[in-house]
Amino acid sequence: MANALNTITVNGVTYNADAYEASHPKETKANDDLGKETFLQLLVTQLQNQDPLNPQENGEFIAQLAQFSSLEQMTNVYEALEELGKTVGNIDTSVLVGQLSGMIGKSIDWMETINEADAEGNPISHTEKMTGVVSGVSIVEGTPSIVVEKDGTKYQVDISSVAHVYETTPEETPEVSQPEQE
Repeated sequence: MANALNTITVNGVTYNADAYEASHPKETKANDDLGKETFLQLLVTQLQNQDPLNPQENGEFIAQLAQFSSLEQMTNVYEALEELGKTVGNIDTSVLVGQLSGMIGKSIDWMETINEADAEGNPISHTEKMTGVVSGVSIVEGTPSIVVEKDGTKYQVDISSVAHVYETTPEETPEVSQPEQE
C-alpha cells in the first residue's frame, strides 16, 4: 500500500503524488515578479504544511499579513505614480506645443547637421547654420518639433537646435496663396 503522505485524492480517486504531478503539469506565468497572488499562495501553502503539533504563532501570521498589506499599498502607490507621470508628461507636451504654435510665421536660425561622404566614401558630417520660417508644429514619437520652410523645402527641426527666433518682416514672409472666393 502506498504511503498516505505520498498520495493525492482527486474526485474520490487516490493517486501517487509524483505520478499525478507528472501527468498534470501546472500552468506557469511568465511573470517573474512576486505579486499579491504569489504572496497569498505562499501563505496558504505555509498554513497547509505546518506541523499540527507545533503550529506557527499568531504573531508571525499577523506580521506576514502586515507585510502583505504593505506590499499591496506600495504596489498601488507605484501604479498611481506611473499614471501621474504620464499625465504630467502629456500636460508638459501640450504646453510646449502651445508655446511652439506661437512661433508659426516667425523666422528662426537653427543648426543643421549635414551628413555626407568624402571622395573615398568615408562618412563625414558638419554643422551648418540655416534660416527659415516656421510653418507648423508636429509631434513625432511623442516629441514636439517645429516644421520650418526654407526655399520651398520643409525641414523637421528639433527644438534643441534652434539658435534664434525673430519676427519676420513683411518682405521676408513667404506668400501663401489664398483660395479664390466665388
